[in-house]
Amino acid sequence: MRARLALPLALIAAISVTATACESSSTNNAAGSDTKNTPKAASSAADYDPQPYDNLKDGGTYTTVGTFDDQGNPFNVNSTLTAARVWAWYNADAITYSPTGEVQYNPDYYSDVKVSVEGGNQKVTLTINPKAVFNDGTPIDWTAIEATWKANNGSNKDYATASTNGYDQITSVEQGTNAKQAVINFKGANAAWSALFKTFLNPKAATVDNFNNAYVKTAHPEWGAGPYTVGTWDTHSGNITFVRNPKWWGKKGKLDKRIYVNLESTAAVNAFKNGQLDYVSAVDAESLKQVKGLAGTEIRSGGSPFEYSLYFNTKSSVLSEPAVRKAIEETVDRTQIAKIQFQGLDYKEPLPGSAVLYSFQKGYQDNVSAVLKYAPDEAKEALDAAGWKPGEDGIRVKDGKKLEVGYTLIGDDPLDKAIANAFAAMLKPAGVHLVIKKADEADFSKILSDRSFDLFLSGNRSMDPFGARYLCDFYCSDRDSN
Repeated sequence: MRARLALPLALIAAISVTATACESSSTNNAAGSDTKNTPKAASSAADYDPQPYDNLKDGGTYTTVGTFDDQGNPFNVNSTLTAARVWAWYNADAITYSPTGEVQYNPDYYSDVKVSVEGGNQKVTLTINPKAVFNDGTPIDWTAIEATWKANNGSNKDYATASTNGYDQITSVEQGTNAKQAVINFKGANAAWSALFKTFLNPKAATVDNFNNAYVKTAHPEWGAGPYTVGTWDTHSGNITFVRNPKWWGKKGKLDKRIYVNLESTAAVNAFKNGQLDYVSAVDAESLKQVKGLAGTEIRSGGSPFEYSLYFNTKSSVLSEPAVRKAIEETVDRTQIAKIQFQGLDYKEPLPGSAVLYSFQKGYQDNVSAVLKYAPDEAKEALDAAGWKPGEDGIRVKDGKKLEVGYTLIGDDPLDKAIANAFAAMLKPAGVHLVIKKADEADFSKILSDRSFDLFLSGNRSMDPFGARYLCDFYCSDRDSN
């Protein structure tokens, strides 16, 4: 789920609108990004209102937009951020991270964690809560950790795993003092080991067939474990309701119900205005304008560890040619895309310069701007040299074939449409005709897995602070995630 570096465009400014008992006093009404006054770092400030557990009332229902993707197993290569979020509501959420990246262990799952390095090799000992059990009665013990490792370590190529990174560094997972203790042995040391076991699989879900197919367009609450479980799952509408889990042994959740409603992004704002949702994201000036001033709402804003990348399908007929890819990279103006992205949100940040750290993290360096530059004149020269000559209509031609590149646009969000049109306008002077193709949001995973695109804009949210762990998922040619 970590952002991968293709053509990094901009982080997203997250404007969260929540129904509350008071009127909003937000002042998010300035114009868009001004590159002359762009800060050196994105904002790391979380404009939230964190409260101690005991301050929150028991009961209530929380409803937002969301749905179940085609692949609901977050370890699978075809899963998405949505799948990970839904998974966490009825499965183990054993390790989380603070806003500044510190590891946080959930004692309801891991009652003790020890990490040591001997002779250059790391050993992690996880002591599992003695009460922990899957909903089907299977004890949560060392075998769940072993099953998760074996499914993801790459030794069996039949598993369609999202990433083997880290898992392939583990030499063994063994029982410790008893079945409730897992001893994980690494070859060398792995600073990001906690990202490997934030959640885990029920051993029954870890067979090849179940790993690849069991969670396709369905859930398996019997294999889950957490304070909530699946209440209703409407496969027709895509709506999901989570309710309290009567088999939960740990700290009680505050909500009675958690509901996801399947709506397109444009419909979500109207649903919020009509009182059908408790929260909505306003990611452009128009949606923010619609919700500002609504009685009983509160608007909060801040940066999010979320990067957009423009993906090139190198197996498409037109983008298989390096000169064409280079020309497109040099013709896309990332600064203009950032202006469109942040227009009307009173938010500024530098262009992303790393896939390892965000600009607000310690140690960040911009290693991208020096090698990824906006150079439309050089792009034209590269196309000339490659034999792509301007035609009478301005579109370049080579061997009787026009230089037409497809761009797959997901959903009906006006901001996404504006960015697509901006890409088309940028490429036109270079003689590249961008063909915008519409697709439904529900087809997101299929489009990527089938490679049915030329250019595709996709956002990735960091789920942990270990960006370096994911570099091979993008750069290594033998990875399914590439």
